[in-house]
Amino acid sequence: ARYVYAKVKHYEQEIARNQSTYWLVFELLWRDYFRWVARKFGRLIFSLGGIQQNTSLKYSRSQKLFESWRLGNTGIPFIDANMRELLLTGFMSNRGRQNVASFLCKDLQVDWTWGAMWFESALIDYDVCSNWGNWNYVAGVGNDPRENRYFNILTQAKRYDYEGAYVKHWLPELEQIPAKKVHNLSELSPQEQKKYALILGKDYPKPLVRFEKRVS
Repeated sequence: ARYVYAKVKHYEQEIARNQSTYWLVFELLWRDYFRWVARKFGRLIFSLGGIQQNTSLKYSRSQKLFESWRLGNTGIPFIDANMRELLLTGFMSNRGRQNVASFLCKDLQVDWTWGAMWFESALIDYDVCSNWGNWNYVAGVGNDPRENRYFNILTQAKRYDYEGAYVKHWLPELEQIPAKKVHNLSELSPQEQKKYALILGKDYPKPLVRFEKRVS
């Protein structure tokens, strides 16, 4: 990490500073911060109550819900695409990790430690401090100064995959769905499902969550 930091700073001095160099250093700082968190709080980062030892949050231990999430069968394209990428490649973007983690513990309300353990098993770039520190953070039992942080999956999907290219890459069964509807398939009428050869519950799972009823 120190070597990379030194090289980035040298690049900025000799050539230019840009968004890429900024974010690289920013993520290195997060990496070191979560290492400090792990050293300070030790085994608490692995506990359901996290480093806050918050016992007020209640989670489901539904194996069915968890498996739907793990295998990318939630019926929420942005979530499923990210989870299938992880399943097939062992990698997922940072943005994807934040969203699928939030979805598991805030929307499905499933035990967040299950998600952290799955990441530990599946990620090729797994780091114990970053993984468990970030899951604490997203689950609301870590050190996020903003209480009850919630990722609105539809907003995130439309912001970072506006045309639906990412979800269609990992979910080819959605190829015919128009971009404006691909992130919220619950909007498809029975006639549209036939038109696009995508019958919900048959060709693709019915959504586990209807976001129009959620407050972002």
